[in-house]
Amino acid sequence: MTRTLRRYGTLIGFLAVVLFFWASIPDTFMTARNWLNISQQMSMLAVVAFTMTIVMTMGDFDLSVGSMASLAGIVAAILFSQGYSVTAGLAAALAIGIAGGLLNGFLVSIVGILPFVATLGTLTIFSGFAFLVSGGRTIFGRDIPPSFSGFARGGIDLNLFGELPVMLPYMTIAALVVFLAVWLLLEQTAFGRRLYAIGGNREAARLAGVPVRSLRLTAFALTGFGAAIGGLMYASRVASANPTQGSGLMLNAIAAVFLGMTMSEEGEPRVHATLVGVLILGVLDNGLTQLAVDSYVREILVGSIIVAAVAFSSFGRGNG
Repeated sequence: MTRTLRRYGTLIGFLAVVLFFWASIPDTFMTARNWLNISQQMSMLAVVAFTMTIVMTMGDFDLSVGSMASLAGIVAAILFSQGYSVTAGLAAALAIGIAGGLLNGFLVSIVGILPFVATLGTLTIFSGFAFLVSGGRTIFGRDIPPSFSGFARGGIDLNLFGELPVMLPYMTIAALVVFLAVWLLLEQTAFGRRLYAIGGNREAARLAGVPVRSLRLTAFALTGFGAAIGGLMYASRVASANPTQGSGLMLNAIAAVFLGMTMSEEGEPRVHATLVGVLILGVLDNGLTQLAVDSYVREILVGSIIVAAVAFSSFGRGNG
């Protein structure tokens, strides 16, 4: 019984939250339109959390993803404002994400700096660059091409059951594509199995011939790439870019991964479990917003739920 609760407690808690909001907001919460809206709202966080899962399989983490997302959005917006094409802006932003991830990987795997210290430092560096290149201003309006900002507003018309037309947002589709790519990478390839081996025992993996340094470098690069995608999605959604708009992504992404880890018997990060963590955060935010709960109270409630879920899982492992 204890083992069952430990493994499925987070999922049961998620279902309980859904039932609570369904009972509290019966007219709007369980509609297709609202769930598609939730999927769109959490899509940026989902992309960052899915790719954060990659480094966390090794026992590492990346504190710089929020500032990296901001920098990627800013770089793309600046290039748009200077007349460059959408393709050029996207390519530059993604390249910066990969470069930032490689920097993190180099500091952690080659130089040997602890991930907390290294990525805390690059968090500040990337944030400083975002302010430097933008001059601290928000880039919006006519500087953002309609083809870029229109991505966040577009989608595939589902027209469910003859009701009012409902769209599957392109943002949701993008998040699902990233989810599938990360799932295949971690669960179906030798690369993923080696990352889990590193997370289980780094020294044993090295002695077994696993190229620990290059794999950690690659994993951080992929996480930086995901942060850049999240930053571009965020900029598209609000049709603007500023140096701080990705600041909330890092803590929420790590929280989503930790929530998912409570579902694993071994406490390992799994991307399908991270998806559950993202859903929990997305549903909580949507439901509490519909109930007109103050944003500060929402932060307290969400933080308390995360701590309770992780504490319950840890207590179960210590006693089970």
